[in-house]
Amino acid sequence: MPGFTAYAGLHEIGRPQAGETLVVAAASGPVGATVGQIARLRDARVVGIAGGERKRAYVRDELGFDVALDHRATDFPEQLRAAVPDGIDVYFENVGGAVFDAVLPLLNDFARVPVCGTIATYNRRDAQPPPGPDRVPALPSLILRKRLTFRGFIQRDFMALFPQFLDEMGAWLKEGRIAYREDFVDGLENAPRALIGLLRGENFGKVVVRLAEE
Repeated sequence: MPGFTAYAGLHEIGRPQAGETLVVAAASGPVGATVGQIARLRDARVVGIAGGERKRAYVRDELGFDVALDHRATDFPEQLRAAVPDGIDVYFENVGGAVFDAVLPLLNDFARVPVCGTIATYNRRDAQPPPGPDRVPALPSLILRKRLTFRGFIQRDFMALFPQFLDEMGAWLKEGRIAYREDFVDGLENAPRALIGLLRGENFGKVVVRLAEE
């Protein structure tokens, strides 16, 4: 499902072209990692954003992204601006929050933004927006002036693509062109802890609750 989310969002909304710049947050996770690798197969330039040096190194060295940044860095917005001298053509949104704040002014005219998640707000206990600037009045104007495409989606919206996804992804996996990582948690009784850890960014790869070894 995470792999298909990445595939469908890129195929139908992001549509990265050769030479364009794609940025994806949560880049060491199952969706973000797959987004970046598929975009590289499409000859796009890929900037991945992750949390912490270990995840950043994985994105850069094992997944082969062109640039990997740590969103926890105090100068993250400046690092991102330096990493995209020609702006951002596709931003695959699955985090929101401060990462989105840094990305927004760097979007090029006609940029595409597939939205499949907002991890930064999943564990808020109230419905109030987080502290910070109110972007609501300016956002429609920016979308208009830059002719941006924002589209939220759930992977099941594009189930007609699933056979094509199985064919392409199956071939890429056999050829070693797509890497993935799983983070196992043993025992159903530990599923709540695994979910809390996921929301805190403690996982490294796709969280899998394993009921038994066999």
